This record gives sequence, structure tokens and C-alpha cells, in this order.
Amino acid sequence: MIKMTMFLKRKDDLSHEEFVKHHIEVHGPKFRSIPEAATHCLRYIQTHPIELKTDAAQNADFDGTAELWFDSEDGMEKVLTSDTYKNTVFPDEKTFLDHDNTLILVGEQVEIIDAYRER
Repeated sequence: MIKMTMFLKRKDDLSHEEFVKHHIEVHGPKFRSIPEAATHCLRYIQTHPIELKTDAAQNADFDGTAELWFDSEDGMEKVLTSDTYKNTVFPDEKTFLDHDNTLILVGEQVEIIDAYRER
């Protein structure tokens, strides 16, 4: 299994609120419509920054993240080179993402603290 993490920047002509709405309500469903994603994308989550009331952490200057888990590098390639991605999802990305300032990291995930904890 591999994970793709994208640190997303919005296009200059969109507000952060417009970006978040589009990312959740338009882009997410378009990605979900990729037939190959049903087989090879194990999970896809979006995160958008909140206003923090603490000094313990600070948000970086990004409008959100997208995290996608794929069954393999080959599976990721099948999804990202599919006709639906090329003809529907990628053109949508160009309407709201600043690709030049969006960062992508693909790697293997190492779990340090599991969801299950003994009580």
C-alpha cells in the first residue's frame, strides 16, 4: 500500500471558502466517479485548516490536503492515467487548484500509534 499526500493551494481568484466548498462538493464526487478508483483507491480524505485557538501548533499556508491510499504504485498509476481522471477530474483540478504551488508526497505509511489501544 502507498499513500499520496497533497498539500493544496487554491487559485488566486478563489476565496478559501469557495475552494473548500468546491473541493468537498464537486471535486470529491468527481474523483469518486473514477471506475479504477473503486478497485485501487483504498481511502481518500480531505482536510481543510481550522482557526486555532492555541499556540501549540500553527497551520502552514495551504488551503487543504488530500490524502489517498492506493493498493500499489501500479494501482495509483491506473487511477491517475484513467480516461475519467484525464477527461473529468484533472480538468476540474485546473479550475480551483494552483498546481504550481501544490506539493505532492508519495510514500509508504508507517503507523506509530494504532487506532486500537488497550484500556
